[in-house]
Amino acid sequence: MRTVIANITVIFWAFIFGDVLGYINSALSSVTVNYVGVGIVAAVVALIAVNGINLLSDKRI
Repeated sequence: MRTVIANITVIFWAFIFGDVLGYINSALSSVTVNYVGVGIVAAVVALIAVNGINLLSDKRI
């Protein structure tokens, strides 16, 4: 259960952080941004990174 809660937290914050980065990038390059797409990509990348690091490290969540 602890791993599930940790993954949900990662998804939440990665979605927000991805949207912020998408907003900054779109403002600098003067293009429109798809916030849902950017958020989903950021969440998937964050989940892969966090779970990959967790599998490779000695400590567990």
